[in-house]
Amino acid sequence: MTDTPDNAKAPRETLFEAPPLDEQERMVEAILFATADPVSVADLNARMPHGSDGQAAVTALRKRYEGRGVQVVRVGDAWAIRTAPDLGFLMQKETVETRKLSRAAIETLAIIAYHQPVTRAEIEEVRGVSVSRGTIDQLLELDWIRFGRRKMTPGRPVTFVVTPNFLDHFGLETARDLPGLKELRAAGLLDNRPPPGAPGEEDADAQDASQVDMFEDAGGTDLPDDQDHDDQDHDDAAPDQN
Repeated sequence: MTDTPDNAKAPRETLFEAPPLDEQERMVEAILFATADPVSVADLNARMPHGSDGQAAVTALRKRYEGRGVQVVRVGDAWAIRTAPDLGFLMQKETVETRKLSRAAIETLAIIAYHQPVTRAEIEEVRGVSVSRGTIDQLLELDWIRFGRRKMTPGRPVTFVVTPNFLDHFGLETARDLPGLKELRAAGLLDNRPPPGAPGEEDADAQDASQVDMFEDAGGTDLPDDQDHDDQDHDDAAPDQN
């Protein structure tokens, strides 16, 4: 077994001299600037010309960047160029996160908008399925619905109504400006041919005309004059039971 010479670990001699320290600093600066991940000294030496001292170059570069907007910082056993900590707030960016409503949330929102003030039980009756708490919470978090007055019925259930933010988002002045059946069909959101037994065009017009009344407080229960006369004529036309 042969002895290892003392100078075995000495830097390998080359035919070219190592670049000046200033030039090595420029090399290290270019490497750190173009690399997102921290770079170790060993990696710096491997990339730089033979004879370069990556440790001395990065130390000098770090000193030169002191007090600047970016700094040469040590990350474990590697080095990186990072924004000065006191200027980190300049890198913050506010973004609008688009949140897609679920079908249940859209249906619930539509029912509240067209039938407000409406209770949870009434929403479930229209949808035919139960309304999860998450659906209501999502609409409340978006500030598109809010709690309305309690109904004067047993249990005093709370009602839901749409908010001004909902109207502003959809470009509505009031809830009465919501599109009716004709507008929804014209926009292609509803089938132009209603299924058998569904209201026809005349009935749709009547529903559109009464849409405003849907948002008014419930009034008395008096029947119209024509309905009173119809009932009276029906009584007169009834056969004598005696």
